[in-house]
Amino acid sequence: MAKAVCVNGYKRPAGAGEDAGGRQAARKRRRADGGGRGPEEKSSRLSAALFGEDCEISHDQLYELLKYAALGKCHNATQPSWCRIYHQSHLAGVVVIVLHEMSQLHFYKFYLQFKHLRRVFRHRFTLTPSANFLASLYGEGANLKPQNTAQGLTSTSSECIPKSSDLQCDPIIRKYGEKKRGLTSYTLTLEEQKKNDYPIKGSPGCKGYIYTECDQQRTDSSPLFGLDCEMCLTAKGNEVTRVSLVDAQGQCLLNELVKPESTVVNYRTRFSGITKKMLLPVKTRLPDIQTRLKKMLPHDAVLVGHSLNADLQALEMIHPSVIDTSLLFARNEGRRFKLKFLAKAVLGKEIQCEQKLGHDPAEDARAALELAQFFIEQGPAKVAELNLEMLLTTEKLAEVSQNKAAFQPQECRVQKQLNEPPHLSKPCFLDCLQVTGQKPLLLGRQDLDFSGLRQSNLSTSNKQILQRALEDVPLSTFSIIQFSLGPEYIASHHLAGLCEKVRSKLTDMLTIYAGPFEESFCLKSVKKEFGRCGPIQSLTVVTETYQPYVCIQYEVLEAAQLAVESLNGAEVAGSCIKVQRPVTAAVLDCDVLIKELELDVENEGVIYVAGLKKSLTEMDLQEEFSQLKDLETLFLPKDLQSGKHRNCCFLKFQKSQSAVDALEVIKGWTVKGSKLRSRHALASGHLWRWIWEMNHSNGKQGGNILYEKMEQLSDSEQDLRKKVKKLDQHIKKLYRSLQNNTLCVVLFPGVNSTHGSQSGLGLMGIKDDGGRSGC
Repeated sequence: MAKAVCVNGYKRPAGAGEDAGGRQAARKRRRADGGGRGPEEKSSRLSAALFGEDCEISHDQLYELLKYAALGKCHNATQPSWCRIYHQSHLAGVVVIVLHEMSQLHFYKFYLQFKHLRRVFRHRFTLTPSANFLASLYGEGANLKPQNTAQGLTSTSSECIPKSSDLQCDPIIRKYGEKKRGLTSYTLTLEEQKKNDYPIKGSPGCKGYIYTECDQQRTDSSPLFGLDCEMCLTAKGNEVTRVSLVDAQGQCLLNELVKPESTVVNYRTRFSGITKKMLLPVKTRLPDIQTRLKKMLPHDAVLVGHSLNADLQALEMIHPSVIDTSLLFARNEGRRFKLKFLAKAVLGKEIQCEQKLGHDPAEDARAALELAQFFIEQGPAKVAELNLEMLLTTEKLAEVSQNKAAFQPQECRVQKQLNEPPHLSKPCFLDCLQVTGQKPLLLGRQDLDFSGLRQSNLSTSNKQILQRALEDVPLSTFSIIQFSLGPEYIASHHLAGLCEKVRSKLTDMLTIYAGPFEESFCLKSVKKEFGRCGPIQSLTVVTETYQPYVCIQYEVLEAAQLAVESLNGAEVAGSCIKVQRPVTAAVLDCDVLIKELELDVENEGVIYVAGLKKSLTEMDLQEEFSQLKDLETLFLPKDLQSGKHRNCCFLKFQKSQSAVDALEVIKGWTVKGSKLRSRHALASGHLWRWIWEMNHSNGKQGGNILYEKMEQLSDSEQDLRKKVKKLDQHIKKLYRSLQNNTLCVVLFPGVNSTHGSQSGLGLMGIKDDGGRSGC
């Protein structure tokens, strides 16, 4: 099939423009009760070139979209290659609705029942079926196992190194800029100290605190001192039990145990390393330490520590000039890196090792001091290039993978080791969400195989799932909701019967009868006249009637409909003929179906043009139609077997009114001696290919068996139709409850089993204020 081509200088949205998504590493999400969009708030927008051959999307491409929508650039996610999300950081959330064991076949069999889906979601794509769809949806990405290097942590993926354009999004660059500065630029201001609970001189909560009296003005050459304390829990609260102070050269100036004033309730030995036995002989008290520190610190001293406010509060001391490394290495949304991670990632040092009993305050003070020195010497740009967020995610994903491997049954692990070299199980973006503090919501049915769901998230019916979703989806940034028709409707025999019914109905809709003709009519003239409506698959003469008729089966719906509309009552081959579809039960609602397809949001601004000579090339057509206003894309279908183009094409316009105007212009238009015919499109996107494949496939079942299966289907079809309609209403309720700016993706996964294969279907859009997906 030919790809859609662009005309009039219009470029495909998927590759155009500056990357507007992911400008901020953290999403600005509204709360569930936050209401509508503020006057200055940017709305997210989805743009996709899903037209012609570009309508088939793989699971990898779908995973690519969901990963970027959920995580953004800051977690090594990139804009999907096949579509584009503008202002990704403003997405309120991502909701994926999975219709278990349903395919494109179900959507078009019950097209009229899926009233909400077809009226809301403009972007649709064919999805390759998978035997294990949910596993592919989670997306097992590249192995992100971290490695140790002399410089610290690094990822196995070279993509973790941010591009220069991405540095502007880094919170460190936004806070400090890219240029190197002296140490005074990184000391906390008085306002920052107040905000982060530092003891402040004159503050009511700091009565009795000792002031260091280091009031001399600081310069960029002022001395740095690293400070860290360990605390125990006493009847009074947190009290200091050990204090360490190191100078700019890393030499330990003070490393003293301190006996608390109150009775110790919890020594916190695991973290502090302090035991009852260690403190028994200690005579040093807090006032002694306060006096020693006050004497040791020069009047222009700058104290450095990690969350130093807690240390100064425990010391009951006030110092005016501090650098806090938990704030220096800035993150989004008030989060902070742990000292242990920064030491490994930036300095390449292992501290707070599990083999040791508790933390070593001298080691921690030295690490904080060296981190501050590294930041000052290298500058913000070099620090931002370390991509600490990605390294942290990498490290946590490795832990998740190790935990998953640890919980595997022993025999599975042994078998795996025998068959392949050992490696960590590959993480997915759901793991990425969890390690970044976001909790994905997964809801499904108890009678389905939904691996990865907690039992509490399983329900017995679609109604229960809907109720849970209405309550929980607004509280989650990423949700996967799975509905099902029920196991009785997904059996292979049921699917086979459904497939034959759809194929039979399509055949009837693609078929027209024309006549009556004279006994000696010219068949070639008839074929030529009806061929101007579109590609013909077969043409036969009906001789069972008093006068001959012609049965014509087209390859596209538009061609059959165009023949009925333009040639009924016309004179063809010397006879005034009647043109109609076969009268069968399957096509009684054909007119309703055709009308709804015309109104389908996917076909807005798209027209069908037939009567093209096969000698015309794509370049010829681009030149011919370039004079049409607002023409965006031209799609020239080709035979999927021969590769030759048919005598029709689809034209997509940027505005619906421009498409209507084009229909008027094309009336009576002749191209190289061939008169064109046109109408509104019915199946311009993914549906064109699916209809072709259904029309050219034959049922494999024997006649008697197939007849029996279709009889079984007829017995339950009325109930199935009601269930599908109810399912559409469930999705409608859930969709209406979503916040504006939410990306919603509805997936018919398709079927891929030993009994046969059916392509899946995806529908997607970003909800806007009007309730419809803003695309």
